Amino acid sequence: MSSGKDFDEITSFLGVYGFSQILIIVLLSLSAIVSGYTVMAVVFVSDTPEHHCKASNASARTDVAVPFREQSGWIGPDGCSRYKVNGNWTGAARPSGNDTEQCVDGWVFSTERYTATIVSEWDLVCDSAWKVPLSTSLFFVGVLIGSFISGDLSDRFGRRPVFFFTMALLTVTPLIQATSVSWLMFCILNALRGLGLPNYVVSLVLGSEMLSQTARVSFALLGHSVGFGVGYALLPLVAYFVRGWRMLLMVTAIPGFLFIPTWWLIPESPRWLLQKGRVEEAELVVRIMAKRNRVPAPEVIFRADECLELTRNKGEEEQTYTYLDLIRTPNMRNITILSVFIWMSTSMVFYGLSLNTSNLNGDVYLNCFISAAIDIVVYGATWVLVNHASRPTILFSTLMFCGIMLLVIKLVPEDMHVMLQVLALLGKVGVSAAYSMIHVFFAELIPTVVRNMGLGIASTAARIGTIMCPYVIYMGVYSKILPYIVFGTISIMAAAVCILLPDTRNSKLPDLISHAKPIRGYMAVCGCCQRTQLQPDPPGRAPAQNQVSHSGQTVELQLPGPSRDAI
Repeated sequence: MSSGKDFDEITSFLGVYGFSQILIIVLLSLSAIVSGYTVMAVVFVSDTPEHHCKASNASARTDVAVPFREQSGWIGPDGCSRYKVNGNWTGAARPSGNDTEQCVDGWVFSTERYTATIVSEWDLVCDSAWKVPLSTSLFFVGVLIGSFISGDLSDRFGRRPVFFFTMALLTVTPLIQATSVSWLMFCILNALRGLGLPNYVVSLVLGSEMLSQTARVSFALLGHSVGFGVGYALLPLVAYFVRGWRMLLMVTAIPGFLFIPTWWLIPESPRWLLQKGRVEEAELVVRIMAKRNRVPAPEVIFRADECLELTRNKGEEEQTYTYLDLIRTPNMRNITILSVFIWMSTSMVFYGLSLNTSNLNGDVYLNCFISAAIDIVVYGATWVLVNHASRPTILFSTLMFCGIMLLVIKLVPEDMHVMLQVLALLGKVGVSAAYSMIHVFFAELIPTVVRNMGLGIASTAARIGTIMCPYVIYMGVYSKILPYIVFGTISIMAAAVCILLPDTRNSKLPDLISHAKPIRGYMAVCGCCQRTQLQPDPPGRAPAQNQVSHSGQTVELQLPGPSRDAI
């Protein structure tokens, strides 16, 4: 292995929890609050209120002071048809006869829970009900595209500019979306709003690269994840007082403006600057952190003889990494494939159970708040466990627990509403812990040079799962149990895959592709065969360093040719 110190050793003089580290943790955790309520706002913006057809006779007394549900019984047998009326009906009782017709005159929506949602605004019920999950899926299509693009942009141009650009999207787009004049305009702006949600992953990477190992785990679980949960918990509190979807979008956009002054407080990742050969800028960032922490900094922080790998590109032609580097070597390829499946499965189940809150029995505001409160408690419990058990074990246990709880719902009679809710919330406990862990775990597995691209690909795969989850929830129209069976099965499949991942507990954050760990199955094969495997440089690139894997250990052989971190 190349000699020299790593980033954590060189910057150890900063301490673990100085003022600058705490400032970064607080600001980036607060940014996660915006992501929390943005992604869950669909629960209230797109909820379907109780509704019935408009009466077929202008003199029908649909405004009498009786409960809306009883009034609906006068009009028709369900929300998509009405009884035919012969003569003049006064609305005192339902019309005689069982002949029905479609709601040709439109619908009347209950205002008991909401003054308006997009469903009541544009009559998205009955034959148009498919537009509701589509509008939610289009939001996640925007997140998918944003995740794919932001990963490459932040690895090329820096974490900081992409962080603030995505925050601007999360702030400005809802204000424009609140003025939508049609469902189509709403959907287009919903996709644009989704482009900003990768702010969550970018801020996680930015913070992780600036903190030591101990602070990094605390930031990811107690700061960043809890911030997301707090945003989720604040949403039902705000929605309870703001019952109209347009005003709700406007209110949730306002906090984003508070992050404008943080442009001067949140620095660029010094790890990323070093990988780009911008040593002076990296030193300046670290010196500012030292000044805030009131600790002396060395005269030269990043010495060439101490951090050869960190500043590998200095004085050379800048090395550009692409998405192909995520699959070019066996270790990175295995980690990338596993991350795609695990992120897609975990996110599908997590958002599926979260967005299904409005379909649970009871008050939607209370259910949503309880779900968010559970998430916050689970994030804290995961932080306690993370230093006492291996990362793969925690992921396996939590996903398996979630899957079992959701499949047990199949054995519970549908009229036992309380038991169904308890099992669904227990399943949410498991998947919430897993969801917080994958952000910590894979940030530790993927090297600095491709970290944002790697997490971008994983996040993109996660959005494929979230795009599908509204339609899985929609299956509940036909069978309330079916969505839980689907989510439970997927959770168990993801749990089985997690045991292949290498553990990163007490490990240093990898910087180069050569630092990527082999998966457990690969390590076992190498250990049994006692063989070495040479990975040649990819075609079209200068041959330089080759990697030799022997008994699970990785070493580098210097071959003739210019230096290149090919493996």
